[in-house]
Amino acid sequence: MSLRHNETDATALADDLELFRYVYRPGDAQLESPRPFFHPVRTLRGDLVTIYRPHDHVWHKGIALSLPQVGTDNFWGGPTFRNGAYVQVHNDGAMRHDGFDVAVAKDDVVRLDERLTWVTEAGQTPVTERRRIAATVLPSAGPGAAWLLAFETTLVNVSGAQIVIGSPTTAGRPNAGYGGLFWRGPRSFTGGTVVTPDGTGGDELMGTHAPWLAFAGQHDEHGRSSTLVFRDSRELQLPDPVVRAQRAVRGGVPRAVLRHGVPSSGGRGAHAAVRHRGRGRLPRPGRLRPARRARGGAGPASG
Repeated sequence: MSLRHNETDATALADDLELFRYVYRPGDAQLESPRPFFHPVRTLRGDLVTIYRPHDHVWHKGIALSLPQVGTDNFWGGPTFRNGAYVQVHNDGAMRHDGFDVAVAKDDVVRLDERLTWVTEAGQTPVTERRRIAATVLPSAGPGAAWLLAFETTLVNVSGAQIVIGSPTTAGRPNAGYGGLFWRGPRSFTGGTVVTPDGTGGDELMGTHAPWLAFAGQHDEHGRSSTLVFRDSRELQLPDPVVRAQRAVRGGVPRAVLRHGVPSSGGRGAHAAVRHRGRGRLPRPGRLRPARRARGGAGPASG
């Protein structure tokens, strides 16, 4: 693994293949809630598994920490769900990159330790964040089979008041409890297969809880399939520092509260293992142990 770094983004490579680009100083419009994101993200065979600014939801950016309701502010982008409808208001905040404490590739692990400040559209700074990212190829999965991206974030409320973190569901919209570490897959993944410990499925699994989740989709052009596996990193058996990569914000949690000056607690690690599976092959239920709701293809009318 190696790392290529400039003033706006950092790119992780396996040999000469770009696995992901982490854009930490995006040039996005305020309406899109400018925030760091991973795109492009590729398998070890070079197949793309993220999309950037889809025309129906231009605030969707590959893989990104995104929260639609942080108090009265929106760190997801686009409209906010209020009083039974999505409305565009001047509340789209940004996550500002303040610097890296670590940006290195060593012992086959790429590592980024980042400091950020969350800034509302009105110019307030309610939250500071410490973020740790790590990536490595997984030799135990077989040659060229999979690599791992680990993500940790710790949020601190510096607003001087309590902040409630919610979603459109807590504001009254059914089946819209989204927020957290968000993945937007390529459009060719529309109609892909969700794998959980209980079996496989699709949209009917929305709103269910599971200790891990995988999503398999098919690519255009060559017809190969890829699987993304999402799981809790506390169960990982990986070399340091990847094993310590943890996530303190859980997507899909209906509501949370950040008290002033207190770091977010109950931290859980998250990682995505990106696998090439060949044509039409899926992981077997019970064999994989990831953890997160992922999303690919076309999204809902708003969100």
